[in-house]
Amino acid sequence: MGVAGTLEYLSEVLSSVKKHKKKKQITTVAVKIRMDCEGCARKVKNALSRVKGAKSVDVDLKLQKATVTGFVEPKKVLKAAQATGKKCELWPYVPYSMVAHPYVAGVYDKKAPPNFVRATNDPAIAHLNPVEEQYTLMFSDENPNACSIM
Repeated sequence: MGVAGTLEYLSEVLSSVKKHKKKKQITTVAVKIRMDCEGCARKVKNALSRVKGAKSVDVDLKLQKATVTGFVEPKKVLKAAQATGKKCELWPYVPYSMVAHPYVAGVYDKKAPPNFVRATNDPAIAHLNPVEEQYTLMFSDENPNACSIM
């Protein structure tokens, strides 16, 4: 192994260090998808399990929700769900308790599953302002003086 061989070896080692890709994180992608029967649910589950990197697929017919866990990207999961011919979108709901004003027009959704409302990025809806927070805490069960106020 001469100088040329040594240089070639070092070149390979240095180039292999640069080629390391960032490891993908395991993600969970939820999709709201219209399903009417067990056949639809099976069709959706088969389509989503074929997505590259999918480790597990759960389909909840009652909530109209499909959850894919694995090394997947949300766009690819949504595209695979749309390939079934069903109406679908990324899961738009959050738990009722996560939103400060759950009955506002942009958040309340009649078609939402029980105890869920639509997600929002509007800070006026998602979070209480300081005055509202003060009144909410005044009548809280955790406030020892709440009974005396009422």
